[in-house]
Amino acid sequence: MLTFAAACLVLIVIPGPDQALMTRNALAGGRRAGLLTMVGGLLGLSVHVSAAALGVSALLLASATAFTVLKVVGAAYLVWMGIATLRGSRRTLREGAPDDDALAPEAGEGGRMLRQGFLSNALNPKVALFFVTFLPQFLPSEGAVLPRALLLSLVFAVLYLLWFSLYVSTVDRLGRVLRRPRVRARIEQVTGLLLIGFAARLAFESP
Repeated sequence: MLTFAAACLVLIVIPGPDQALMTRNALAGGRRAGLLTMVGGLLGLSVHVSAAALGVSALLLASATAFTVLKVVGAAYLVWMGIATLRGSRRTLREGAPDDDALAPEAGEGGRMLRQGFLSNALNPKVALFFVTFLPQFLPSEGAVLPRALLLSLVFAVLYLLWFSLYVSTVDRLGRVLRRPRVRARIEQVTGLLLIGFAARLAFESP
């Protein structure tokens, strides 16, 4: 279990689309916005856990066509988010730093951030790959496999929750510095380019 938890933590900490989106949203809408994005990511993880438990992910990865469709949709979504973030950096320079009262996401914004976190995870075939290739190595060769698989998935989800809660809180605490127009615009530019880079890497992933 400790080996599995350590491996999961390494995979979670490695920068990816989730971290880029949480950084972007935490800077734009404060701690609550970053946490809503994280909750969306957890919901996306639940899709992969359920799919792996039902064998859908294994069928997906066995089909080159299905894998290609999923990765193209996922890459297109990341490119769209990257372009939106790059455009947002220009708006940041134009409008300046937001007031503290303006950081709380509006009614419709919370749902949008949940969707962003959810789609970032649910459309990522690499997450499906993790649950059907890496996780089974820690399952028993006989006996009740499903309860053990669900327990390991829960461990992954708890580590995801703990790490990104800490990460979002750190970004929010440094917000006074990070939200300065020039600093925030530069972070948004880097984040946008990273999202497009993640999309390119995903698009060229072999089935």
